[in-house]
Amino acid sequence: MTQPTATTDTPLLNLLGLSHEEMVQFFDELGEKAFRAAQVMKWIHQEGVIDFAAMTNISKALRDKLARVAEVRVPSIAYQGESKDGTRKWVVETEGGSLIETVLIPAENGNRRTLCVSSQVGCSLDCSFCSTGKQGFARNLTSAEIIGQVWIATHTGGAYADGRKPVTNVVMMGMGEPLMNFDPVVAAMKLMLDDNAYGLSKRRVTLSTSGVVPMIDRLGDVLDVSLAISLHAPTDELRNTLVPLNRKYNIEKLLDACHRYLKKCGDTRMITIEYTLMSGINDQREHAEQLAELLRNIPCKINLIPFNPFPGSGYTKPSRNQVMRFQQWLFEKGYSAPVRMTRGDDIDAACGQLVGRVKDRTRRQARYIQTLSIDAD
Repeated sequence: MTQPTATTDTPLLNLLGLSHEEMVQFFDELGEKAFRAAQVMKWIHQEGVIDFAAMTNISKALRDKLARVAEVRVPSIAYQGESKDGTRKWVVETEGGSLIETVLIPAENGNRRTLCVSSQVGCSLDCSFCSTGKQGFARNLTSAEIIGQVWIATHTGGAYADGRKPVTNVVMMGMGEPLMNFDPVVAAMKLMLDDNAYGLSKRRVTLSTSGVVPMIDRLGDVLDVSLAISLHAPTDELRNTLVPLNRKYNIEKLLDACHRYLKKCGDTRMITIEYTLMSGINDQREHAEQLAELLRNIPCKINLIPFNPFPGSGYTKPSRNQVMRFQQWLFEKGYSAPVRMTRGDDIDAACGQLVGRVKDRTRRQARYIQTLSIDAD
């Protein structure tokens, strides 16, 4: 990091996405003491203050200096809505006008509020059952744009009368594949964990991946947050059609990476297996039995997710009875298999519906629907 100078040609440094170490370096380059880093981080992330003039435990001289060389620039909110079930969704405008979505999902008992955070504008993996993938990939988000979603949910998500935190858990499970944007995602997650920022437990921050095996190994070297695997199929043959990345990193390679990750964590952590149920595709007894056998040596729980339909997907949601049957088959094999209830679908916030109002810059979704129409003819 080079010291910014107070010239009209030098862009202001955005402090929003800086880690504690980077913030210390910034203040060192300004000739200031290291403790200023924690002070400013607490103002930004805990108090929601982004105007240096309002940071009252900092001298006026330093506040003036900061205003000349830096800023705290939070992504703007293009849309926000609240579902009848309490789920909140923000459409956030990033640099260059791209739109992303972040969703805050309250638990029914009110004690847990999970924020689903995006890591990319769109997604390049094009999983066949995910509406986000049909819009294509535009770009990676910066660490400031990722942590900015947490800032928005924390400081614009509404106050709780009993003083509870607006966000108790974060899942990197929104738009994009987090491990395809490794460094900014790791930087943002470190801020989520930092006691000078959001102070979340590593067990309350989860990264969900479709299976980028080398990056799972790299993640285990630098961070030990909770890990979720978007599996969705018990065999390579089926998963190749649902998750194209499987053709590069098959299930065996993926599960081996999970073993290595858990070993690096060095505690009693479990892997969360995400399994989206699609009628007649992966929801039969044979699939449950194959899944149980596949995962027998992996400490895990299985989240069952009824498919959320979107136009042109070609898949349908299984009946509630079928979902319950699949769950029972896994119970009989000794697995914990909670069903993730559909939340926020009236505002397009449910899992797999994150395209919403996002601009289709690559026109992939339009071409996809047009192709389906041609095939139907």
